[in-house]
Amino acid sequence: MPMTYVVHIVAGSLGLGFGYVALSAAKGGALHRKCGRLFVYAMLVTCSVGALIALVRGVAPAVNIPAAVLTAYLVVTALTTVRPIGVGPRWIDGGLMLVALSVGLIDLRFAVEAIANGGERNGMPAFPFVMFGVVGVLGSAGDLRVVRSGALRGAPRLARHLWRMCFALFIAALSFFIGQAKVIPQPIRIYPVLALPVLIVLVSMCYWLWRVGVKRRARGIVVAS
Repeated sequence: MPMTYVVHIVAGSLGLGFGYVALSAAKGGALHRKCGRLFVYAMLVTCSVGALIALVRGVAPAVNIPAAVLTAYLVVTALTTVRPIGVGPRWIDGGLMLVALSVGLIDLRFAVEAIANGGERNGMPAFPFVMFGVVGVLGSAGDLRVVRSGALRGAPRLARHLWRMCFALFIAALSFFIGQAKVIPQPIRIYPVLALPVLIVLVSMCYWLWRVGVKRRARGIVVAS
């Protein structure tokens, strides 16, 4: 097996492990922060090597390269939301916004082509193009707010961090448990079971975003009263 594949698999497996631990650990605690940082680093390695494999070896580059770029973008912006780089480099946020917008618009174009072609584009279904396109555009819209108004505070800051980290973990889990299901031994290749780790991430993301929103509204009521 080529070394690039080994690095990609090992980094991705570590990233999934760190991601699930961070997801289940007490939010804001030492374990959550440490595993969250390790998740970011592992995902950056995974995405870099994965994009290289897709580009050099032609492994579904239309899907895998945007997925790698978007996942890396999500973890970087999620980390800088709670650990800002500094006061000055607002241009970094602007650059990341343009990256997300470019990926989003390209994938939405691919999605339209896939739908017009009977639901596929070069053998790939429309779903990943739609998903990455929508996430890229929504992410860039959130970045525009940060570029215009500066670093977020309170509940919006937590929500931005939460959904970006969780969606990056969702992409990784979807790629591993569903996208690579063919390499999982047949006796345990039970798709409803394989879908559970993916659904857990989505449910957890929705729950914590709800918690953040409820707390924000509760504080607003207290202040108003």
